[in-house]
Amino acid sequence: MKTRTPMTLVAAVTAAALLAACSGGTKASDSGGGSKTLTLASIDQGSVEDVVKAFEKANPGVKVRYTTSGADQYQQQIRTQLSSGTAPDVVSVWPGDGNPGATYVLAEPGYLRDLSDQLWAAKLPDAVKSVAQYEGKTYNAVFGLNGIGAVYNQQAMEKAGLTPPETWTELLAFCRDAKAKGTPAFALGNQDNWVTQLVLYALVATTVYGPDRDFDQKMQAGQATFAKSPWTTAVDKYLTMEKTGCFQKNPLGTNYEASQQLAATGKTLGIVQGNWVIALLKGKNPKGTFTFKALPATDDPSAALIPAAAGAGYGVNAEAKNEEVALKFVNFVMSPEGMNLFVKKQGSLPSLPGTGHEVDPSLTELATFIQDDRTVPFMDQLWPNAKVQQTMLSGLQEIFSGQSTPRELLGDMDTEYKAGS
Repeated sequence: MKTRTPMTLVAAVTAAALLAACSGGTKASDSGGGSKTLTLASIDQGSVEDVVKAFEKANPGVKVRYTTSGADQYQQQIRTQLSSGTAPDVVSVWPGDGNPGATYVLAEPGYLRDLSDQLWAAKLPDAVKSVAQYEGKTYNAVFGLNGIGAVYNQQAMEKAGLTPPETWTELLAFCRDAKAKGTPAFALGNQDNWVTQLVLYALVATTVYGPDRDFDQKMQAGQATFAKSPWTTAVDKYLTMEKTGCFQKNPLGTNYEASQQLAATGKTLGIVQGNWVIALLKGKNPKGTFTFKALPATDDPSAALIPAAAGAGYGVNAEAKNEEVALKFVNFVMSPEGMNLFVKKQGSLPSLPGTGHEVDPSLTELATFIQDDRTVPFMDQLWPNAKVQQTMLSGLQEIFSGQSTPRELLGDMDTEYKAGS
């Protein structure tokens, strides 16, 4: 995830997540025609719509023709479109490396326009700048910061008489109690393979980076591996959660959209996701109250860390048919008005200071962890190629279906990592 995904708040998914991600499906505006038409491909379904309307209002005569799609579908298409000259003027781009739609992957072959000359580029925090740039040049208009953790449905929690766990032991007890009450703790939509990484990333943040903040540097220097590190502990805890009944039945038969529905309507007590899911849950249950919390991985609450990072932003196609309007759009996205529209809709935090944005109460814990330097980047953002993440995603699905083992998964990830860029 790139989200997908992540600085101390760089970030995944995958982006992930990466990692930022959105519900599947495609829709397009009916706007079009003329030299003032901007074409846009976005993964920000549910939030880009208001930004487009505001941009068109601020730029009379300009029309935006746009499509939205889920992360998996988008990542499969965007590089092919850019290489064939059929991509839109502006495209969603993940920070850093690690997936087919990431900054390094798209900037290296020259598919994206250099945005270093735009005023906002120099204002990006260093941690964000590092994953928005390739070889010292900025290619990604990163507007929001996201975290991965447990998002609880407060009404469902009150009905069950339970409170968010703060330790690993409490988490397993919470899952058992929730299951006993007939309402699973967390919805898990592993049918969409990018979702498989989120619980793991939330556990890895504390188990791997808690004792060793320099783990990424050791991986890059060949001094550490996935298979011989606390990654094994994190995968084991993920599977322990599954065996304990922390998730609804058949996560592999549940997609992202369906998992949202479960958490929004109280059929589960929550969902382990990026904070971007809060806006989607509110869309499905406007009267609901949802709160983001760290997912415990040890019995020491003070040692907990959250994966947090720059979310997906926007890049300009190097062969944009309407470069002038494309630049106007990314600059609008990076303006206080555009940025605040996005982060309010997504339930995220702005990447630039001084926007006047008020933190949503649901994100108080995330904001506190960021302020206290208790976050780590989305893991894939610093991996040397996109195959590591893709191997992890498919491998996790195979583990859940009984076709693979944690040892095989981490060994395969090591192989892809050592292959380099």
